[in-house]
Amino acid sequence: MRALFSTCIFCLTSVLQLFAQVPVRHTVSGYVHEVGSREALLGATIRLNGRPVGTQTNTFGFYSITLPEADSVTLTFSLIGYESQVRTLALRQDQVLGVELAAGELLNEVVVSEKRQQDRVSDSPQMSQIDLPISQIKKIPALLGEKDVLKVLQLMPGVQKGSEGQSGLYVRGGGPDQNLIVLDDAVVYNASHLFGFFSVFNGDALKSVELTKGGFPARFGGRLSSVLDLTMKDGARDKLHGEVGIGLIASRIMLEGPLLKNKKTGKAVGSFVISGRRTYLDVISAPIVRAQTNGETSAGYYFYDLNAKANYDLGPRDRIYLSGYFGRDKFYANDNTDNTGIGMGWGNSTGTLRWNHQFSQKLFANTSLIFSDYQFIISANQLIDSGNRFVLDYTSGIRDFSLKHDLDFYPAPNHALRFGLQATAHRFTPSAIVLQNNSFANLTREVTQIDVLESGIYAEDTWRPNDHWRLNGGLRISAFTGTGLGYVRPEPRLSVAYIVKPDLSFKASYALMNQYVHLLSNTGIGLPTDLWVPTTDRVRPQQSQQWAVGLAKDFTTGNSFTNGLALTVEGYYKRMDNIINYKEGASFLLVDDPTSAQRVRWEDNVTAGRGWSYGAEVLLHKKEGRFSGWVGYTLSWTQWQFAELNGGRPFFPRYDRRHDMSVVGMYDLTPRITVSATWVYGTGQALTVPNARYRSYGLSNALNYIKGSNGDFSGVSAVTFDNGVAVRDYGQDKNTFRAEPYHRLDLGIQFHRKRPTHESVWEFSAYNAYNRRNPFFYNIESKRQTGSLPDITVLYKYSVFPIVPAFSYSYKF
Repeated sequence: MRALFSTCIFCLTSVLQLFAQVPVRHTVSGYVHEVGSREALLGATIRLNGRPVGTQTNTFGFYSITLPEADSVTLTFSLIGYESQVRTLALRQDQVLGVELAAGELLNEVVVSEKRQQDRVSDSPQMSQIDLPISQIKKIPALLGEKDVLKVLQLMPGVQKGSEGQSGLYVRGGGPDQNLIVLDDAVVYNASHLFGFFSVFNGDALKSVELTKGGFPARFGGRLSSVLDLTMKDGARDKLHGEVGIGLIASRIMLEGPLLKNKKTGKAVGSFVISGRRTYLDVISAPIVRAQTNGETSAGYYFYDLNAKANYDLGPRDRIYLSGYFGRDKFYANDNTDNTGIGMGWGNSTGTLRWNHQFSQKLFANTSLIFSDYQFIISANQLIDSGNRFVLDYTSGIRDFSLKHDLDFYPAPNHALRFGLQATAHRFTPSAIVLQNNSFANLTREVTQIDVLESGIYAEDTWRPNDHWRLNGGLRISAFTGTGLGYVRPEPRLSVAYIVKPDLSFKASYALMNQYVHLLSNTGIGLPTDLWVPTTDRVRPQQSQQWAVGLAKDFTTGNSFTNGLALTVEGYYKRMDNIINYKEGASFLLVDDPTSAQRVRWEDNVTAGRGWSYGAEVLLHKKEGRFSGWVGYTLSWTQWQFAELNGGRPFFPRYDRRHDMSVVGMYDLTPRITVSATWVYGTGQALTVPNARYRSYGLSNALNYIKGSNGDFSGVSAVTFDNGVAVRDYGQDKNTFRAEPYHRLDLGIQFHRKRPTHESVWEFSAYNAYNRRNPFFYNIESKRQTGSLPDITVLYKYSVFPIVPAFSYSYKF
């Protein structure tokens, strides 16, 4: 008994000594804001000086770091584009520390050097991610002067563009439907205006743009190829600010300012931002069309965007946000003489209500209620004869209601945990009804609605086990429930970085993704006629697996040119299963007999297959300084294979490009003058064009023609055929023709005039400055020759944009 008691005392003493050796820890937490406007700054880095210990602010500017007790602790707060802040404090208890960062002067290379030492791409386990400063987006020359987030992202390695001028994204071999585009947590299903030439995102309303191409953290899901995460501004809290812009085809306005003020402190407890944009193409074109047709025809096109956001502090631990986006495109052409015409309209509507709650200094929560709606309608009314009209009514849409809950937990300096869940109720309306009737009173419209539920739960941890290793590991469980079917699928994720030295690391990642919604497209360029459809008992979920390896190098030599310069090199392989495409000659909008009603079931017109993509990407990026920009290069191969396409043989899809390169540069000549240039080069698209064309004469018609009146072939010495039917021979293999390489140069210059209370900018630019005739599409046509020579068949190249000069003016106060 005495021996047992002695043993217990020894064990208890040992345990107490062990706990006594564990240092007492305290937590420092708070928010990082911008000086003046108090805009929450996401992605700001907080580091303990002298040690590789740190954290980052989340989407709402919150941070938390737990450190051993000390008489003096020095923390450095930094963010690209802002001056660093250094705070020293005695860490004897948990503390709340709010920090405000001031925007750094671009001409001050010393400030850039200090910041960049804290913001190293080589120090993070995340790879295949692009973070674009809004200030850079606004400097890059653009088509018709309209700044476009998606077109800037097309200049990055691993991101292919569609046809000339198109704003769609094709990321590492994936199609436009495989990109999850979210604006303040709400999904945007069609991100283009003007039939794809401009995106719906107004840069005046955006705070951050982040594109993830691989190594997806577990919090992301629902698409195979990329996640484009856009965050709107919160709005300034100091005073009313605004910006007005006028361009060649559109004008815009933005206002932001405080909502309410605390009576005791005098500080604002809320803010708002509202931004609008509208084109005036219809105002310019409508009078011209009426004049040229003597008033018989009216036609026009316009689009508009409206972004709005407000936030309010319920207390020191609670804040609510309400944000929304509303955008529409409308095209119309009417014949006023017989009341016939065609109309086309499409648009997105989103709304997000979010509640932030800080449970403790280590636990932060965000709960979101999300609405998203996309609708597309085509209507046509054509007079067939005096008693009949042909009426087309095409409708496609998708509507979502979502609940999302996320938790950020910071238990220790080397761990940052995230976990949460999301559920989305989708309603699809993939219906195209064509009806023709003598009486409009009998015209009926049918709409098929499909309701499904998509959900997911995830957990991930960013872990720093020692000075050399950085890991982000997680698991997402995705689920889908439809009529008579259900799927539950695990999605493991892992990203690893090995720090060779403070400015160099090697990285690797793996991600498995599932996609339960699909986009059917005949064009491959993301036009609004594309059809969103769900997974069904006949169409399985798409799935991808992606592996990537690479290195990241930061240049911190102290040289003014290389300060802030980062190099990333990556190689990847991606396999995609159960991707879908239309069968040969199939389309959802299919009208064979306009004199009767016809419903087309989309599942009968599609085929499932697989695809694979692999390649290498190089990006040399400088985000700050008087000179900034990047050089990007992609070498890639993408192939698809469908049992019912191309005879079951693999083929290159339209947007496969072997080489893709971009050079982007911006230079502040003086505080008042900024020049910029962009040069891009890409291998031509893979297309299917006719090899030959001829006329076909049906055998039965020919025989009837030559039989003669006696009904037999007696006495026939010669046969003369009629015009027959024109036939184009496309050969056996799909997309074997390569278009000419694409390349162009864009130039721009900005003149700034700054005053204490306002700033104005004149910008002049030239799109396709050396007037390169890049191919938009090809067609074979007859070319008449001189004299008695027969016509020859020629392959013609058609281009869209020659050199396009533009100007714009903006006024900011």
